[in-house]
Amino acid sequence: MTQGDRPRESTAAPVERLRESAVSVRDLRKSYGTVEAVRGIDLDVSAGEIFGLIGPDGAGKTSTFQILAGVMAETSGDVQIFGRSPVEARPAVGYLSQAFSLYLDLSVAENIRYIGSLRRLGVSEIDERGDHYLEMFDMLRFRDRLAGRLSGGMKQKLALVCALIARPRLLLLDEPTTGVDPVSRREFWDALAELSGMGMTIVVATPYLDEAERCGRLALMHQGRLHDSGTPGEVRRRPRLKRIRVRTGNLEAAERILETASGVRDTQRFGDSLDVMVDETDGGEAVAREALAREGVDISDLRTEPPTLENAFVAVLRSLGGEIVVPPFPFDRTRSPVQSGKVAIGAYGVRKWFGSFQAVDDVTVEVRHGEVYGLLGANGAGKTTTIKMLCGLLGPTSGDIELAGERGSLRTAEVRSRIGYMSQKFSLYDDLTIAENLRFFAGVYGVPRGERDRRISWVLEASGLVGRESLMTSSLPGGWKQRVAFGASLMHAPSVLFLDEPTSGVDPLARRALWKMINAMADRGVAILVTTHYLEEAEQCNRLGFMAAGAIVAEGSPTQMKARMGGRLLEVQVGDARRATLALREAFGSQRVSQFGDRVHVHVDTPVEIAGARIRGLLAEHAIDVARLDDIGFSLEDVFIDVVNRARDSGGRETA
Repeated sequence: MTQGDRPRESTAAPVERLRESAVSVRDLRKSYGTVEAVRGIDLDVSAGEIFGLIGPDGAGKTSTFQILAGVMAETSGDVQIFGRSPVEARPAVGYLSQAFSLYLDLSVAENIRYIGSLRRLGVSEIDERGDHYLEMFDMLRFRDRLAGRLSGGMKQKLALVCALIARPRLLLLDEPTTGVDPVSRREFWDALAELSGMGMTIVVATPYLDEAERCGRLALMHQGRLHDSGTPGEVRRRPRLKRIRVRTGNLEAAERILETASGVRDTQRFGDSLDVMVDETDGGEAVAREALAREGVDISDLRTEPPTLENAFVAVLRSLGGEIVVPPFPFDRTRSPVQSGKVAIGAYGVRKWFGSFQAVDDVTVEVRHGEVYGLLGANGAGKTTTIKMLCGLLGPTSGDIELAGERGSLRTAEVRSRIGYMSQKFSLYDDLTIAENLRFFAGVYGVPRGERDRRISWVLEASGLVGRESLMTSSLPGGWKQRVAFGASLMHAPSVLFLDEPTSGVDPLARRALWKMINAMADRGVAILVTTHYLEEAEQCNRLGFMAAGAIVAEGSPTQMKARMGGRLLEVQVGDARRATLALREAFGSQRVSQFGDRVHVHVDTPVEIAGARIRGLLAEHAIDVARLDDIGFSLEDVFIDVVNRARDSGGRETA
């Protein structure tokens, strides 16, 4: 443990108090017939901490959560929740499952009262606590709205309120922010930090590794076993790799060259750059430069950056043989190849009204063949409505649409044969097997009979689901379902591809595999429009459009978007992050300060030296020692939240 990871002396008393054991697990095992889902794990969680459980789909996380919640018995092992069995401890445990389990035809208040009554609380007590948490999550004004009319983020907040209504000592959250927009996700995690600061213990599973950075400690689960644990900083450092960001005008060639270069452990494309992981030696940059120079690939920029948690996650899972290898797509096109650079998807002054409600307001956007365009926005911003108009599923109230070289009628057989579409909601059939679903959609998309078996085999291999094709789709984890749906949308080799949140709930390894396929399709001239709530993966788009209130309020490449941010982002590591967050929010404003585990991010406008001195002085006044203070770059999530908030405040439009 480094000095930055160790609590400071000034907070020794509260840290000692929080060392009470909340969760103690020894040799936990869970089998379903011959399938061993959990294979002898040991786990300790201290009271008052936020502990993250990360891992790929099918790792055993949900089985572990259900055992801890007392809703399912273990096969063997010892599990203690505050010194009692999970069943005995159930009154002290709140559990938020992956699926939204409340009643859509009840109001927010009615759902809370129903759950509170199940917990045997009095009506006045339910209302008092419910209003308290609704106010904490900025949802009090929606207490009479039907749950079915809430956005994805608001539904998750309501589910959390219901989980909190009994004021549990332990809160179990199984992928609570899947499908939740970045603004709501940050608010959600700020609320968790506040609850942790009040003494609540939180164990959370998440497929989003930028969220895992907000945990005090975390553990990696793979094939039913725990393989790594520690603070986010400790986990990032363990693989002993160096991260290099390479910018070049020929990313496809650079990626191909560096994937096989000596000393290079991983490459990943990020829009206008490559993320390259090399051995932690001084010669890593030289290896990349020399490999590209030998092949005549010019480098416009090369710089070293700190490894991310996802870099570490991928390195560990690769060592365990967990990576999905993506085979080349079996292209046998009968039509002429598309010409990169031509407009494939166009919207010009498009508006859409539903009665008196304007869902889309004067959207103009062009996506060219060979380009990956990311359309990003909060829940309810108008993204899905825009995509439905762009692909011809919904007519605009006004404005023009261009699709695959056609205007006017977009429902011709020729246009349809060129379009691939993956909807936001899972679109396959739960009562069919994986193979039956793929055969059905191969027929619907008109894949030649002689090609169907080869295309289906490709989907199974690219999805990492070979040998599982006879599984019923209803039995699959959410991430596996997304992989199958994604593959189905590609089987007819479309020249235009619409992907509406394709990686929602997909684990990092599968997400990387999907993006390798997306980039391979773009390299062949396919135009791709994608929406996502995961801003770290949005970096892989060539251009981005941010939507708010039905309008595109900012547009540009990921680099351009981040360059438009004013000021600097400082990361402060302290012994008492919660108290530091409260003190800094009072000085800098709540929207400029966010807690990430034992670190606090502060958006400042003054020079780093001046802002750093002010932060140290403010925290010293509260007897909070600063272990480290660094100037770090803005993430795309920081930019998105800033742009959306500014647009909501001003109603304006900005272009990077």
